[in-house]
Amino acid sequence: MIETDWLWGLLGGLMIGGAAALYLLVNGRVMGASGIIGGLVDGSARDQWAERLAFLAGLVGVPALAVLLIGGAETHLSGNPAVLILGGLLVGLGTRMANGCTSGHGVCGISRLSLRGIVATVFYILVGGIVMVLARHVLGWI
Repeated sequence: MIETDWLWGLLGGLMIGGAAALYLLVNGRVMGASGIIGGLVDGSARDQWAERLAFLAGLVGVPALAVLLIGGAETHLSGNPAVLILGGLLVGLGTRMANGCTSGHGVCGISRLSLRGIVATVFYILVGGIVMVLARHVLGWI
């Protein structure tokens, strides 16, 4: 039997890429999740609050609906809540320092051949790998 789990990753990538392209075509802006959330939190996007809330509802709702319809995926998520909270805070800090996140720099930036997006993506993938090696194999947190 041929392993087909990679098809789910391909389908997810196509959906994210399609959504990013549609967002750019319809709104004329890059689909960066951290920027969309940041505009709601700091109040800089008061005139776009409905659009941004709809985006976030879809971001949370579509995967939840997929889990209900086809079931969840096996993960290797840590059972340590401190690690999860620290990881979330560090990701949030990183997105603010890099002026963007994986959707903005990685998906939209690379597809537009943005040097800033490519450099940011290389660095957050590199740092993520280093942190994972340290957290799992050196410190034993995960």
